[in-house]
This record gives sequence, structure tokens and C-alpha cells, in this order.
Amino acid sequence: MSMLQVIRDWIDRHFSDPQILVLGFMLVIGFVFIIVFGDMLIPVFASIVIAYLLDGMVVRLARFKVPRMLSVLIVFLVFLACLLLLIIFLLPLLSRQIAQLVQQLPMMLAAGQNELMGLPERYPDIVSQTQIKQVLDFIGVELTALVKRLLSLSIASVRGVIAILVYLILVPLMVFFMVKDKQKILGWLANILPDNRLLASQVWREVNQQFGNYIRGKIWEILIVWSVSYVTFKLLGMQLTMLVSLMVGFSVLVPYVGVTVIFLPVALFAYFQWGLGNQFFYALIAYAIIQLLDGNLLAPLLLSEVVNLHPVAIIVAVLLFGGLWGIWGLFFAIPLATLVHAVMKALLNRRVVGTQTNEPAPSN
Repeated sequence: MSMLQVIRDWIDRHFSDPQILVLGFMLVIGFVFIIVFGDMLIPVFASIVIAYLLDGMVVRLARFKVPRMLSVLIVFLVFLACLLLLIIFLLPLLSRQIAQLVQQLPMMLAAGQNELMGLPERYPDIVSQTQIKQVLDFIGVELTALVKRLLSLSIASVRGVIAILVYLILVPLMVFFMVKDKQKILGWLANILPDNRLLASQVWREVNQQFGNYIRGKIWEILIVWSVSYVTFKLLGMQLTMLVSLMVGFSVLVPYVGVTVIFLPVALFAYFQWGLGNQFFYALIAYAIIQLLDGNLLAPLLLSEVVNLHPVAIIVAVLLFGGLWGIWGLFFAIPLATLVHAVMKALLNRRVVGTQTNEPAPSN
């Protein structure tokens, strides 16, 4: 059998089924649409994430016999109150701490440079002056690039403020209508899809459930880790507590990688504040305990209904989708990996069913 015949048989075997063709067509259209229009649709993505979170609260209220419309209004008003508190109290506090960090950054850099320059004297067999100079040159280049990016952001600050104001109006409106008219929106989407969509519907039901569970669980995980970190570092007397705890909270977005990446700024802030004293080690121990409790207790509890993926699959998903879509790719890396898993499982099950159907009946 020629290679061309093998390829033709493989295509006939896998792509002659209209259900598979419809599923593949929908996936390709969806990914192309997101890649092309993703930047413009950021408010829509944010609204979908918030709508998934609020819809879970609406469903919980419905269990207590609260009418859906009243549940939607209650949950939406709570969301608006939290958004108002965020704008009034949290953002000014974060902006002050970022400004404080920028003021302290030259002193931190000078202290860090002195520490690095002293390493060749203490460890001449391990570190040389040339290596330290290369490290300092690299840091200087990176800091220069960072300053240029910050300047470009400040130049476009007026446009950014206008965009934020527009988002503050559009996003709550979209969230309200997505939660209120959830069934109507899903029904409209179903009407415009092809008829041969049984396989696609099976994948959608599984992925939709996993998306909802993941988003609700991950947002609560971020809020809990953020709050616990804030209280812990506040009790230790660490400076820039809100900024550091927010970084620790968002570290749970990227499994395995986020914990390691955020360890460095936590250690640097603690070192420049206390040196290698007891408080420095208390801060690192507290950070390690928070991450251990999150990874072994909180995350399994909140995300127990999400499909378990192998750590290698999670890391590959983070690298792939994070590289494609940045922060949104990092946030949705696990749900997107779940989508791939659901599609592969549906195709495998359909192939097994087709094989069993084509088997000859056993003879008596």
C-alpha cells in the first residue's frame, strides 16, 4: 500500500463523519476568531469570567427558592459594591505602594550591587569580577528597557484612562445581561450552529461545566491566598504589604511556575527590609506555608470537580497558551487543556463506538 493510500484511508476514517467535521470546524473558527480579534475582545473575556463567577452565586440563591431575577439583582448589586470598594480603597493603596517601591528602587539596586560586588572577595573560587560585571550589565539593560516601557505607558496614559472608564461602564453592563439572559444567549448561539452538532454539544457540556468550576474555584483561591498573605505579612510588619500579597495571590494563576517566580520578589523585599535576620526567615517560612496549604488543601478543595491533568500537561498548556495570549492564556491554560482533553476523549469514544458497530456479529 502506497503512502498516498495510507493518508487517504486515514482521512476517510477520521473526517468522513459529519459530526467530527462540525466539531473541527467550530474549533478552528473559534481559535482563529480569538487570535484575530482577541485584543479587541478583552472586555468580553473579562465579562465572561465575572459572569461565570456570579452565575454560581445566582444558582446557590436559587436553591433557597429565591426567584432568578431577584437573585441576579442581589448578586449584581454585591458585585457593584465590591467594584466600588476596589476603585475607592484598593487602587489608591496599590498606587501609593507602587510609587513607594519606585522611590526605594534606587536604594535597593545600590544595596544589591554592593552585595554582588562583594561576592568575588568572599567566594573567589566560585565567582569572578568578570561574571559579576556581566550580571550587572544585563540588569542595567533590562532596567533601561523597563523604564522605556513605563515611559511609553505614561505617554499613553490619557488613552488608557479613557479605555478604563469605558470598560468600567461596558463590563458591568455585559456581565448583567450575560447572567440575566444566560439561557437566551445560549439558545441564540445554538440556533446559528450547524445541525450535525451532537458531538460538539457533548464536548461543550463537559467543557462548560469544567470552565465554570475552574473560574469560580480559581477566583476564590486567588482571593483567599491574597487575604491570608496580606494578614500574615502585615503581622510580620513587612512593607508594601498589599502589593506583595497581591503578587502572592496571583501566583496561583500559573501552577508550579507562579510559586517559584513570586518567591524571588518576596525574598528580595524581605531581605532589603530586614537583612538576613529572623524576620527575613519568618517571611520566607510564612510564604512557604501559605503555598503548601494552597497546593495541598485549598486548591484540591476548590477545584476538586475540575478534570485532573498531569503536571506535564499543565506546564505545556501554560507555556503554549501563555505564549499565545499572555495573561489571559495563563488564566485559561487549564480550561483550554481541559477542552483539548474533552475533544480527544470524545473522538476516541466515537471511534470505539464506530469500531464496535462495524464488527461482524458473532456466529452461533
